[in-house]
Amino acid sequence: MASKFGQGGRAHGDRPYPGRGERADRVVWPVLRRWRACLTLLLAGPAVLSAQPAQNLRLHVPSPDWRDQIIYFALTDRFADGNPGNNDQGAGVYKPGRLAYYQGGDLQGLRQRLGYVQGLGATALWITPPVLNQWWDGHYSSYHGYWAQDFTKVDPHVGTLQDYRLLSDALHRRGMYLVQDIVVNHTGNYFYIKPGAPAGQEAQHWVPHPGSRPTSAPTQKPFDMNDVRRAEHRAAGIYHWTTDVTNYQDPHQLLNYQMAGLDDLNTENPVVRRVLRQSYAHWIKEVGVDAYRVDTAFYVPPDYFADLLYAKDPKAPGLMQVARQTGRRDFFLFGEGFAIDKPYQDSEAQRIERYMSGPKGEALLPGMLNFPLYGSGSEVFGRGAPTAVLGDRITRMVKMHPRLHWMPSFVDNHDVDRALAGTSVRGLEQHLLALMTLPGIPVLYYGTEQGFAQPRTPMFAAARPDGKDQFDTAHPLYQRIAGLTALRKAHSVLRRGVPTVLTQQANGPGALVYKMVHGADVAVVAFNTAPYPVLVDSLALGLPAGQRLEALYGLDGMPASFTVNAQGQAHLTLPPHSGLVWRLVPGGAAGAAAVAPSAGPRIDGQEAVRTVSGAFEVQGQGASPESGWLWVVDGDLSQAQSVSPQPDGRWQARVDTSAMIDPAIAHRAVLWHPGRQQLSPPLMFNVKLPWQTALDVEDPKGDDRGPTGRYVYPTDPSWGPHAQADIRQVRAEVASGALRLSIQMNEITRSWSPALGFDHVMLTAFIELPDEPGGATVMPLQRGTLPEGMRWHRRLRVGGWSNALFSHEGASATSEGRAIAPAAALRVDAATHTIHLTLPASALGQRASLKGARVWINTWDWDGGYRALFSQPRSHSFGDGGGDAQGPLWMDQVGPLTLP
Repeated sequence: MASKFGQGGRAHGDRPYPGRGERADRVVWPVLRRWRACLTLLLAGPAVLSAQPAQNLRLHVPSPDWRDQIIYFALTDRFADGNPGNNDQGAGVYKPGRLAYYQGGDLQGLRQRLGYVQGLGATALWITPPVLNQWWDGHYSSYHGYWAQDFTKVDPHVGTLQDYRLLSDALHRRGMYLVQDIVVNHTGNYFYIKPGAPAGQEAQHWVPHPGSRPTSAPTQKPFDMNDVRRAEHRAAGIYHWTTDVTNYQDPHQLLNYQMAGLDDLNTENPVVRRVLRQSYAHWIKEVGVDAYRVDTAFYVPPDYFADLLYAKDPKAPGLMQVARQTGRRDFFLFGEGFAIDKPYQDSEAQRIERYMSGPKGEALLPGMLNFPLYGSGSEVFGRGAPTAVLGDRITRMVKMHPRLHWMPSFVDNHDVDRALAGTSVRGLEQHLLALMTLPGIPVLYYGTEQGFAQPRTPMFAAARPDGKDQFDTAHPLYQRIAGLTALRKAHSVLRRGVPTVLTQQANGPGALVYKMVHGADVAVVAFNTAPYPVLVDSLALGLPAGQRLEALYGLDGMPASFTVNAQGQAHLTLPPHSGLVWRLVPGGAAGAAAVAPSAGPRIDGQEAVRTVSGAFEVQGQGASPESGWLWVVDGDLSQAQSVSPQPDGRWQARVDTSAMIDPAIAHRAVLWHPGRQQLSPPLMFNVKLPWQTALDVEDPKGDDRGPTGRYVYPTDPSWGPHAQADIRQVRAEVASGALRLSIQMNEITRSWSPALGFDHVMLTAFIELPDEPGGATVMPLQRGTLPEGMRWHRRLRVGGWSNALFSHEGASATSEGRAIAPAAALRVDAATHTIHLTLPASALGQRASLKGARVWINTWDWDGGYRALFSQPRSHSFGDGGGDAQGPLWMDQVGPLTLP
């Protein structure tokens, strides 16, 4: 999905030509067609001959097994400029360096850089729509390719039909495949219906966009029939004559209204369905496209795809039949359903599954992008959420999706923030390792391998401020990804296996371990997302005692191999921020036989789950009187206490609970001796911290007008009169060194179905920590400095799709600083318009008290970065009331607040 306001399968049958005319299709007609083509060329003369594609282009190749593929996704305009001569089409939309405009990337540039893409380990190239576009709608350009003027022509900005054929040929000669992005929901943004238009009066409220270039309407029939004022167009019913979606949670609006102003096609109309089938059959036949990614799949009904793929129309058959006629028995389509589930929920995943399988089990889309997996992975590897968030997602998706291995997965793309916008490099590497060791087709977004942190950034020198190409094959991330793709390719268990989660951390960062099984092949994948070593004890592997697992991969070098013990378990120590992979040694046990450990220590009263409100003492018995015993809470070896048992085996330890903020989470502690490989049964307990209100401050209503008092909201109807950026009250609570901020807003809206429960506002909280040196005064990306001499040490940025925490190190006007974890635990109470943000003591320097800390909070909104400010507001940009549009980017602010 590419918004107008953004910043810039299955095989059927075993014969390719079924039916009584099979021999004629295979032998007679191809010969006749070749003779006719030759005769036409001879009569046409040399000019036409030179314009034809070379006769030996390799356009049509058999389909691969898509489970074994790795896709590289390039936004064509931003990747490589192979032909600068096609950049400026004379419409004023080519402006290098201004990312809302065309930058110059094209099909020839893609072809020239295929060695770079293949060197990364990719086996397929996914490109944004190359079709002829509406280039300008009066406000924005369509450099992304999603605003079709004609679905059957190549846009001159990206090249010619011959350029596209040459790209297909070059890919196929390398053993790679071509994936094209397609749109079935809408054309460009040629008209709008005024908000509030009564049904039946659309003609009186239909308004064309006068600034549309290069044409005022689509040029492909019947999509040119877009003027509801004309009886012929109205009767044809090619479009839904509707206003913009204002509530993305309303199914009727979702399927029938305009998304961000883009002209919504009536896909229930058989004429529309037929022409779209013909349009996308064209690219399969004429270029040799091997797969399609379907943009905005949620905006058309699921049964549309049964028609697109399997229609029996002899003049416009479904795409599966067309593909089989070119030798592709497993043509692949996967849809985009932008839907991210909250932790431990799966309603959005169920919605995605409904686009792959109909209510009676009928085949729809062969695959869908796995957005819920992306969301959970980003939370865990990017923001320090409990690893159980991802563990639960893995378990749910295995149960829910029969075609899980055909669901493309990703760490970032053009519709979400870059991973490195809120994630450390190691967090990104861990996420990539998960991508390569879980079911699904990995998708690599261009520039991730070069460490890009900004959305839709160009790769090539002419469009970059630094004037340098970004195709460095020696870049550490390029090398890392190349190693990970090689790992996946070398071991089928990682491509075809089914995962089982073995252990996960419920209280925060820490261990996540899962087992992949494919036949007799077994691999074990382990992560530690915490910045300290973690003990994973009593890991039940489900393997016979004595089986040996050999090291396959480690982010920091090969881990040690290990043997399953007599209980079918293993005890592992995971280094900080690690990612490790082992594989079962084929052929059974290897090495010494497993020896059962002797009886270990016991904990007094460990059979009962305790509920505590603070630190407490633990006692036990049965420990051998020697050094080396460690009291380990939640696996954290950095805080493990040394325990010295008495001669009679009695021992005691203390539990610190200051970082334990969720009373629903059960914590786990054991007494462990690494040398003896002995441990106690676990002690389980819950913590209910005594939160105390430190301050409670009301903020005036209606003061959300920016630092000058003249700022105004964007004009799109989804903003409405809600004043989403108006803070009404802030309450701060403390429990030792933990902090909870409860921020009541004027209103909470969820019209865009935000993953985190609210939209149209980004909260940014700056926290100054007492007695901590350093700090920064700059407000990164917001064009301002903190008031009253305040300095910040932690900065929390939270919106509907983004929750990130930063340290001040490296912060500047253009850099957010160092991403750290864990980010805030988030809870939204829509009824009271309140957003609750809780930071554990571990995120705030592990201090015993926050007395003297200062907090300053402001509001704006975010779309891959803080939204732009103009002199006058635009549909999704703020206005400053006629000023110079250079002011700080905030609407409302509270603070500085000093904690007593």
